Amino acid sequence: MAQVDILSAGSPGPTPTAQDLGLESADRPRSAFRRGLEVFLENKLGVAGLIIVVAFLLFSFVGPMFYHTDQIHTSLDNVFLSPGSGHPLGTDQSGYDELGRMMKAGQSSLEVGLAAGAIASVIGTLYGAIAGYFGGFIDALMMRVLDAAFSFPLILLLIYLTTIYGEKKFTLILVIAFTGWLLLPRLVRGETLSLKTREYVQAVKVMGGSGNRIIYRHILPNAIGTIIVSVTFTIADSIFLLSSLGYLGLGLQSPDIDWGSMLNNGTNYIFDGYWWLIYTPGIAITVVVMAFNFIGDGLRDAFESRLQHR
Repeated sequence: MAQVDILSAGSPGPTPTAQDLGLESADRPRSAFRRGLEVFLENKLGVAGLIIVVAFLLFSFVGPMFYHTDQIHTSLDNVFLSPGSGHPLGTDQSGYDELGRMMKAGQSSLEVGLAAGAIASVIGTLYGAIAGYFGGFIDALMMRVLDAAFSFPLILLLIYLTTIYGEKKFTLILVIAFTGWLLLPRLVRGETLSLKTREYVQAVKVMGGSGNRIIYRHILPNAIGTIIVSVTFTIADSIFLLSSLGYLGLGLQSPDIDWGSMLNNGTNYIFDGYWWLIYTPGIAITVVVMAFNFIGDGLRDAFESRLQHR
């Protein structure tokens, strides 16, 4: 009887649950999205790049709603006005307000860059996935075609295509996309070569799944990290390529304008002291391209499983 009392006295009672101790949220595993977001937010340059891109999007597309300027009719009375209260960034050789010009050029540069980068990413992703999945002769042939494309100077190909097919916005999107997809296939191909040996892919093959289904439903979704990171770099390259064409005088033509064309116009007056015609578009090109590269670096860390599970 005494032994029973001792056992009863030493009984700890009901075991407290994790909810009673307030540990439920701590013990609950974090989702992959949350882990990736936390790692991305730790990358200060990636966060800064995202803020810069959002700021330029608002500047280019929302800014004209509040800052109204005439970007169609020239004004010879306002030629080469220095930055001041009436024109915060001055005016150019045609009397256009430079700040309003930057907004209009930003719309075109970002539209062409984002659209061309997206199209190039789709082409490069499918090309690399098909080459890596089927392998053998198909893989060898597709990679040799890619090597041949790399051997041709990119800027010369851009100049050639732009000269033939014109300098409209839609044409430039297609031309830049056609020449900007060459870097992604190798990355996607490498991921595909690794993923196609996984057990779940082999199981789909045994069950009679088609190659298209395996690529679209199993390989590409699992290679999404590499694809998204590459998309940001491709967009940055597309914006830079458009700016290069504009600087060479092959960018968008009036009434459209891009930052590269603005920079080209400014170089004609580089020794006349009109510094605002050069610095503003030059800084915009540099900052936006660097921002997309910073975002790509941050996303690469976020999708790196080694960092997500540390």
